Amino acid sequence: MNRLSWISLKLVRWTGWLLLPIVLAFLVTGYAMSGRYGLGALTDEKTALTLHKLMHLPLGILVLAHVLPSIYLALLRWGWIKQRTAS
Repeated sequence: MNRLSWISLKLVRWTGWLLLPIVLAFLVTGYAMSGRYGLGALTDEKTALTLHKLMHLPLGILVLAHVLPSIYLALLRWGWIKQRTAS
């Protein structure tokens, strides 16, 4: 495994764990805004909307940081791109 593959694998693993609470919080604040499933009792609509909007940028960055290395590793695994050898 070359260095780029190793870094990509570590990045995919770390961002996956970081995405888990962010996605859950994103869903909870979304449902809290709409008052569905009893989550409206957690906070008022305005606070839920503010928290929900604050999560857009971190969520987008983490998704990109997770998906791009995942695509690279998948293309490598499928043989669409070849691994570089050390010269």
